[in-house]
Amino acid sequence: MAPLDTKPSGAPKGVWKSGKGKGRHTPKGRQFTDEAQAEIHRLLGDRPRRRDLLIEFLHLIQDEHGHISADHIAALAVEMRIGQAEIYETATFYAHFDVVKEGETPPPALTIRVCDSLSCEMAGAQQLQKALKDGLDPAEVRVVRAPCMGRCDTAPVLEIGHNHIDHATPEKVQAAIAADDTHAHLPDYEAFAAYEANGGYATLKELRDGGNWENVQEDVLSSGLRGLGGAGFPSGKKWGFVRMNEGPRYLAVNGDEGEPGTFKDRYYLERAPHVFLEGMLIAAWAVEADTCFIYMRDEYPAVLEILRREITALEDVGIVEPGYIDLRRGAGAYICGEESAMIESIEGKKGLPRHRPPFVAQLGVFGRPTLVHNVETLYWVSKICREGPEILNSVEKNGRKGLRSYSVSGRVAKPGVYLLPAGSTILDVIDAAGGMAEGHVFKAYQPGGPSSGLLPSSIDDVPLDFDTLQPLGTFIGSAAVVVLSDQDTARDAALNMLRFFEDESCGQCTPCRAGCEKAVKLMQADKWDQDLLEDLCQVMGDASICGLGQAAPNPIRLVMKHFADEI
Repeated sequence: MAPLDTKPSGAPKGVWKSGKGKGRHTPKGRQFTDEAQAEIHRLLGDRPRRRDLLIEFLHLIQDEHGHISADHIAALAVEMRIGQAEIYETATFYAHFDVVKEGETPPPALTIRVCDSLSCEMAGAQQLQKALKDGLDPAEVRVVRAPCMGRCDTAPVLEIGHNHIDHATPEKVQAAIAADDTHAHLPDYEAFAAYEANGGYATLKELRDGGNWENVQEDVLSSGLRGLGGAGFPSGKKWGFVRMNEGPRYLAVNGDEGEPGTFKDRYYLERAPHVFLEGMLIAAWAVEADTCFIYMRDEYPAVLEILRREITALEDVGIVEPGYIDLRRGAGAYICGEESAMIESIEGKKGLPRHRPPFVAQLGVFGRPTLVHNVETLYWVSKICREGPEILNSVEKNGRKGLRSYSVSGRVAKPGVYLLPAGSTILDVIDAAGGMAEGHVFKAYQPGGPSSGLLPSSIDDVPLDFDTLQPLGTFIGSAAVVVLSDQDTARDAALNMLRFFEDESCGQCTPCRAGCEKAVKLMQADKWDQDLLEDLCQVMGDASICGLGQAAPNPIRLVMKHFADEI
């Protein structure tokens, strides 16, 4: 008996589709165009489609198109075999990615980011931003406010494309647009050949040939070197902690110098990148790291290009194997300066701080033991190994040993980075920076970034060093010194700091996310509700996951303590 033919009369040949007879020609969910798929293939090239490279791939799309479309996200999701929602939540976490949904108008081809952190605000950033918005066609140029760009010594600063304009004016911007000058400018620096000719990498080669890592660790410890990213943990001790754990191990360099007022790492990298690189490779040798990750903030395009070139030079001469140094580009998130948030970002995810323990020395990048160091810390590791621990421990002032790189900005005559004895007071720092700017009288100072709050000029005899400022309710942090004068108000400065924290809170924990927002609202009142603010500060300090929420109350408390007449 012939099989029963149930196919509808006139149906096309082939497999019969049940239901309404239309069938599904595409998978469920948002689709992508052939053009987007081809573009993703072209941009990614032969790069491995690893999950941890997601942020690098998003940069490729953003750089090429000036935005990231829903079409690109859908095509990238298929290419990487991950969910579109995962890509979307990662891209929207970072300030430097412009995600454009279907039907939305992409941003203009050119973006100007105007820094509005404390030093730039004191130098007229708000007026500059308004003048640019009033004077430029918004259909062609987008003007947005941005957090610190690490150029506080040349405030006010803006970035047009990837070109930073120091001491910015509308006229300088118009000239840059007319000349299509939107790319980073590389400063003169000591490249590989010059560094090697002066004895560079000889120490690294000697250690690799038969050095003892414990002897090097002892030199670092005896020098007194402490973590210069802000925490101040004895640098050499980390090496032993990481080596206690079975490999593979990694080294991660925290180059996300996002604390407003800080620019010392950029200063050293734009002049002597190989001093840092050799120090990094010595530390990697000490802990037998399989890979060195350098996480560098996107606000430093010139530094990123310098490092790309000089890492290639190291690979070309065989000092490192290709790929041993993995340079990663941040995407505009201050929270990624916190070491565990940085590691999350290296893994291609949102930069959310992890709960601790476990610590990164146990479970760091990809769940493996990881040594994390700041850029300047590794700069000094190289110096110590080459010149001996005496380079630091032989310097003494006011009972303190060592040297400190102070990033100095604000109302001083000559803002910049000044290498001074660790026992220096604020008066020593101001003196090194040429004294107060003309017409300004010293009133207050920020000793270590907005996380450290403000101290009055009357406290001028305390060494700006680790452990010396804690009794005053503050700390040295990254030694980002911003000097205020009689023409500034402490309450406005504190409000600027809290607005920064409000913008940069990752939002993971309620005390920080909601606390910073409430603090900003309360601080805008003519008269501060000090009892309510203190309650808020207590909750934020006790219950926030990481240092951002824990330190954000410092500006509030110190203004209430030392500048009560203003609030």
